[in-house]
Amino acid sequence: MPGVYARRIAVLAASAALTATGVLATAPAAQAAPPTPISASTARTYLGQLTVRAEGSSSGYSRDLFPHWSTQSGTCNTREIVLKRDGVNVVQDSSCAAVSGSWYSEYDGATWRAASDLDIDHVVALAEAWRSGASGWTTSQRQAFANDLSRPQLIAVTDDVNQAKSDLDPAEWLPPRTTYRCTYARMWVHVKHHWNLSVDSAEKSALQSVLNGC
Repeated sequence: MPGVYARRIAVLAASAALTATGVLATAPAAQAAPPTPISASTARTYLGQLTVRAEGSSSGYSRDLFPHWSTQSGTCNTREIVLKRDGVNVVQDSSCAAVSGSWYSEYDGATWRAASDLDIDHVVALAEAWRSGASGWTTSQRQAFANDLSRPQLIAVTDDVNQAKSDLDPAEWLPPRTTYRCTYARMWVHVKHHWNLSVDSAEKSALQSVLNGC
């Protein structure tokens, strides 16, 4: 583990130096991305249509109830599809694993060149979905949600940042890169509206605040 932390510190120090010169100030022009979320105005409308209720219990929740990283095509699973989609010059081996490429993490502005440094974030976390209505879904519905490539629900980001987010909602966590928060709020509402998931009052207020500034 010390080696991992040392590597992280070195990379972050290098990123900070590059940012100071403007190299990493913005995402690469060729950067791919998740499906474009609804506009801020549509997100505000959709947010008003979501059911507001106290967040449900985590009782009974397990990630295994949301079968994820399903096979999408050939040997490619959902994770590898997202890594290919969200990266630049991504090379995959015969098993579809990403062996090289470059990834810009929208949440924190870091650039990575090893797929192992990235997590695929469920924008609306699986546990959050469970507490917002998915506890009543069938396993097939939860699998579709966990592997949803049609909505802006999956994104490749720095693993440490994703782990810090955990299953928190926007009242509790927003991307540290403030310029991405508007997009993140639009993504969140897009996903919750499509999947008919509820929001709690603090979550709704936080989303309204972000969207009103878009």
